[in-house]
Amino acid sequence: MTDEKPSVSIGRTVYTENGEKLGTVRGFDDDGFYVSTREGIVSLSVEHERAGHEFGEAELMWRCGTCGEMGDVEQMPDSCPNCGAEKEELYYWTED
Repeated sequence: MTDEKPSVSIGRTVYTENGEKLGTVRGFDDDGFYVSTREGIVSLSVEHERAGHEFGEAELMWRCGTCGEMGDVEQMPDSCPNCGAEKEELYYWTED
């Protein structure tokens, strides 16, 4: 038995204890992480965020869970430029 803790990061595929694929990690919050699970929808995309919902135009961005700072998802930083929170505090967000 090992004491090694699993690493979870955005874009990583996660599995159940039985080895069944759950999906791809797409964001974090205080309760844990979000996983993309729908087939045929690209994870971390506006289409993923909008799947099953009726919305107008939306833009995919990153958002800091600590201070609320937002920015362009194409230039996601390694830490929040506003408050310095670690990357694990940053998650994907759609903005109308």
